[in-house]
Formats: sequence, structure tokens, C-alpha cells
Amino acid sequence: MERTSLPADSPQRAQPGPGLGSALGRRQRLAQRALPLVVLAAVAFGAGAVAGGGGEPAEQRTARAFGQAWARGDYPAMYALLTERARRSVTRRAFTGSYRRAAATATAVRVNVGRAPDPKDGVVALPVRVRTRIFGTVAAQVRLPFEEHDDRVGVAWAPHLVFPGLAPGMKLRRRTEMPPRADLLARDGTPLASRNGEASPLGESAGALVGVLGPAPRSRRAELRAVGYPSDAQVGISGLEAALERGLAGRPGGELLAGDRRLASSRPQASPPVRSTIDPDLQRAASEALEGRVGGIAVMRPGDGEVLALSGEAATSLQPPGSTFKLVTLTAVLETRAASPDTKFPVKTSATLDGSELQNANEESCGGTLVQSFAHSCNSVFAPLGAKVGAARLVATAERYGFNRPPGLPGAATSRIPPADEIDGALAEGSTAIGQDKVEATALQMTSIAATIGAGGRRALPTVLLGARPRVSRIIAPRIAQTIRRMMVAAVKYGTGTSAAISGVQVAGKTGTAELGVTQGEGVEGEDTPEDTDAWFASFAPARRPKVAVGVLLVRSGVGGETAAPAAKTVLETALKD
Repeated sequence: MERTSLPADSPQRAQPGPGLGSALGRRQRLAQRALPLVVLAAVAFGAGAVAGGGGEPAEQRTARAFGQAWARGDYPAMYALLTERARRSVTRRAFTGSYRRAAATATAVRVNVGRAPDPKDGVVALPVRVRTRIFGTVAAQVRLPFEEHDDRVGVAWAPHLVFPGLAPGMKLRRRTEMPPRADLLARDGTPLASRNGEASPLGESAGALVGVLGPAPRSRRAELRAVGYPSDAQVGISGLEAALERGLAGRPGGELLAGDRRLASSRPQASPPVRSTIDPDLQRAASEALEGRVGGIAVMRPGDGEVLALSGEAATSLQPPGSTFKLVTLTAVLETRAASPDTKFPVKTSATLDGSELQNANEESCGGTLVQSFAHSCNSVFAPLGAKVGAARLVATAERYGFNRPPGLPGAATSRIPPADEIDGALAEGSTAIGQDKVEATALQMTSIAATIGAGGRRALPTVLLGARPRVSRIIAPRIAQTIRRMMVAAVKYGTGTSAAISGVQVAGKTGTAELGVTQGEGVEGEDTPEDTDAWFASFAPARRPKVAVGVLLVRSGVGGETAAPAAKTVLETALKD
């Protein structure tokens, strides 16, 4: 505080006189010196009163922090607030596990903690509300006991504090049951799986598509328990039963118990019939086109990802995709400008990379422009282009198309391409570029790639639930997609895919013939030994405004253009009838 002093000779300054005046002056000066001491004493007394009575006690403050951490699921922060003795009795891992098990038992989705009240006898009665998936909201006080040690107040934790309504010695448990499973329908209401025993008009072709029920796989038990499934529940373990499990199963019901005392209860609720995206006519056509052969056929709608048919092992069998993977390589080539559609390449029977030959089909001579080389599926062109683009770009492009990513359908296999640092050298890059080496894909994955190109470069994740919101993202530029589409049209018009041509309709497609053995011509398309090659075809039609994309995989069935392309044509014709 700033002080102003007056000079000694100022007329405003009082001049003390002798006697009484002098004594009064001394008393005033003593009082002025004593005033700060009185003020400090008063402040100290007030602070002591706040800390000792009017402020927030340490127990209340710790209870508030404990509740806030509980509400956000921060179990390590909760554990840090325990007493030393409590932490010696339970490890942080066991402490965290106890809260997580309680949440899973109750099917908890949210914990709300109210204001911590003043402690009474060393206990804070913390109001806790837990919202659950199947039991409603459970609300009760959790009585947190406190102890002080070494000037620190902590929670004297015990196992019953994991959930509101538990008393010492009580465990949280439940009894649950499932409602009747909902009927599974095709997009037009045709029954695919009826729970009253009604047979599907699709007959045997519906069997593999629908899938089967069984005990929950070990990998899914924790997930299903957390939403209320009893341990003996029958769940979808394959096909549409697995993909649409949550909708078909309905909501479990039962009792939530604190020991033998009921905390909450609910009734099981069955779901209405679940309508899938499957088109019965296309499903029947795909099954007939497969003709009992090992493999699979997938049918999708470009734009929204709706799966119209899945026959055989279309979503589960992983095989080297052969030259259908050139759709990925071509994307990388065009994006990096490693070549343009008019770039010309020498006519050759093979390419040599790292001293090894990669041959064309049946040692055929081909080349010419990039368009012609794609239409005739020239390994002698695309293997060196893959090496030129490089492993990193090939992998990144494949991953944008969905490789190494969950396909979006429960139970469907994830198509794979090795990390770039595992594709070592020009030979490995060239083999990868033509869909050989360690690349693996499903028919559904290659159908999705064709659908993405048909949709102008926008990729929609596959879905089998009718009316589901499409999950769409742009992965390639429209001009790149248009260029690839024109080249796919050329492949069907005069290249390796002519057996998929349909009169009056422009079909876009790409063949593939994947080597399964180790031969000198690794990656060769078109060997004379059908049992050593997988046949592939990826397509969409009409080319400009596609209604449908079709992907075919026929395991150990020869050449893609001779076996897979005609199978795709049958399905395309059915899809384009309307």
C-alpha cells in the first residue's frame, strides 16, 4: 500500500504537546502498530474455520473425484484414490476388472454420479445411477468409507462398491433369457429363415446364405455377455444369421440381482422380421451359375453397397485374385502418371524382373497401348508397371479399396496384401501387381472394387440390412474411375472378357487367372491345367450407369475368361431383365 508522508514543517502536521497530549500520541501509535496483528489473527481464525468446518472436507473432495472418474470410466484414477491398505489388498488390474465385470453383468451403458454430500462418521453416501441396456436405470447410494493415513485421506475400498445397491458380502449377478428369434426375409419379403418351420422358396440355395446357429464363439462371448446374452444362447455363427445377429436376436430380459435381492428386471423383447438386401432372383441365379463348384459369386449395387446375392464362399474364401488385381494396379499407375491410356508398350511374351521371367498367358505375345495391354491382360506390361509404381503405392491403393480392412460384414474374411516392406524387390512388386505372391482376396472384395469404379470412384461398404444408411467415401477421382471403366469395357469388347458380353448392353469387366502352384511362369494367366488355377471375373453393367456389380471366383477351375466370365454373364442378364 502506498503511503504519503508530510514534511515535518507542514502546517497540516500535528505538533504533540507535553502532558496528556504526549500520552495520547503514544497510545495511538501503539494501537496503529497492534492493528495489523489483530487483522492477521482474525484472518487466521477465519481460515481455520473454513478448513475445519465451513469448507469442503477431504472425504467429500475425494468422493467427488472418485465419482467423476467412475462416470468417465477412468478406473486407474479411481484406484489412485484408495488407501494404501486397500491398494495392498487389490491390484489395479483386479480393481479395474471388477468394475468392468460389474458393468458387463448389468449391461451398463452409462454411469451418472450425483453430488457428494458431507461425510458422516467417515462415510460419504455417493448417489450413483447406472443406465443399462436391458434392465433400465439402477439408482442407489454407494457408501464410500474413508480412512486417514500419513495425512492422506483415501477410500477404504471393498468389492461391494463396484455397483449401486450392493451390500458387504454381496455379488452382482443376473439371470437372463433370449426372446424368440425374428424371421429373416429377403428384400421382397420372401422368407429366408422362418422360425415356425416354413421352408424358404429358395430351397438349398438359401442354406449357405442364411448360415447356422450355434454356441457363441469364444472370441464373441465377452461382447455378447455385455449386451445381455445368457451363456447358453444360440447365436448366428455364419452367413446372414451372423451378419444380422443383433437385429434377429431381439433384446434379452431377466433379473439383475444383488445376491438374492432383485435390483431390476425386464422382459425379453422379440424383434420384428428383419428384411435383408438379398434379391431372391439374383440369389437363385448366382447359385445356379456356381453349378456346385467350389468358389463364390457376389452381387452388389454400386453406390449404396447393398449386397443382392452371396452364393458359395463369396465372402469367406481367400484366394490370390490374379489379374483382377490389375484394377488396383491400374489405379496406381494412372494416379502416379506412370503411364497414360495411350502409352505404348512393346509386344512381348514375358517380362524379366530380378532375373526371373513373368510370362503372359500361354506365352502369348501382347502389348500395344495401355488400353490394349489391359484388355488382353498383359503380364509383360503390368508386372514392370507394378515395379515402377512401387510397393508402397500398390499397398496404399489396395488399402483404399478395402484390403487389410474389415469388410463391414460380420463373418466376412478380410482381404490381405502384405506391408510394403515385405514386398521386397522388383520381382515381388511385379508379382503383387498381377495379383500373385501373397495377395489374397474374396469374391466380395473384388466385387466391391468393380462397384467402386462403376460408382465413379465412391466406395460403399457392403451391407446386407435393407434400409441401412450407406457408408460411402470417395477413394479415387472421377476421371480416374471413368478411364478405368473405359478400359474394362474394352476388356469385354475385344479382350479376355468377351464371353461376358451381353447384346445391347455395355458390360465393364476384368478377368483373372491365378496361379496356385510354383512354376516358372508365376502369375501366368491361362495355363492349360485348370486344377492349378483359380478363375476370376469382376464386372458391372450397364457400364455408364451400372445397376449391379458381379464378382466370380471359381477355385481350381481354369481360365477366368473361359469359366468365370460366362458365370458372371448369367447373373448380369438376370439383374438387367427389369
